[in-house]
Amino acid sequence: MAASTQQPTSSSISAYKAAFLQSCLSANVLTFGTYTLKSGRQSPYFFNAGSFHTSALLSAISTAYAHTIIAFLASHPSIPKPDVLFGPAYKGIPLACTTLLELHRLSPETYSSLSYSFNRKEVKDHGEGGAVVGASLKGKNVLVIDDVITAGTAMRETIKLVEREGGRVVAFVVALDRMERMPGRREREGGVDEGGEEDEEEGEGERMSAMGMIRREFGVQTASIVTLDDLIDLLRGRGDRGDMEKLEGYRRRYLASD
Repeated sequence: MAASTQQPTSSSISAYKAAFLQSCLSANVLTFGTYTLKSGRQSPYFFNAGSFHTSALLSAISTAYAHTIIAFLASHPSIPKPDVLFGPAYKGIPLACTTLLELHRLSPETYSSLSYSFNRKEVKDHGEGGAVVGASLKGKNVLVIDDVITAGTAMRETIKLVEREGGRVVAFVVALDRMERMPGRREREGGVDEGGEEDEEEGEGERMSAMGMIRREFGVQTASIVTLDDLIDLLRGRGDRGDMEKLEGYRRRYLASD
């Protein structure tokens, strides 16, 4: 289905989320159809954060990240104020840099001393050396910003990297929370998750999302600009019943317990 230029309309979607989703639709970052995911699941939608490569789109996503971070920290006062925004290589690098600028624009008195850093894929053994570019992570509270989370592998690697550098990850913020459970044994072995019976066999961990697993395993809070629920609200507001029902069906089949 071709992306429409119709404005998202839903009373349950905040203004910054609506603006972000409109940018996603107009640039075909968010599309609806049938897509085979790495897990083998057939998804009725696809989100390609790698398409945020123009100045207008990068501005849109960094603005949405900044509003999300501000609202998230305000609603979770127990989370320490971050000292560093960390963008995992490679997609996280521009996201961290541009979101840092937007946070300063929105609230300079709060974020004037916030820094950014990112990791090298290969550790540099000359010059300044090291695995991290930008602010040192030693003794710092680190908020990690990335596009989407699938299996949680990259999250775990980032937490370990930050810890090796002497820092502490206090939160993860991503663009989209798909809200779906991790692939079960049958899917990992190349089969299809039929739902129901396998869930009962595999226990609570297998029914959680990747973000839920990180929260449980490391005690790190997570947030997202938008969720699958927001996409369904978007389609409902646009009167797009066909795609809305497909997303609702996908949610029923794969919804995580967390």
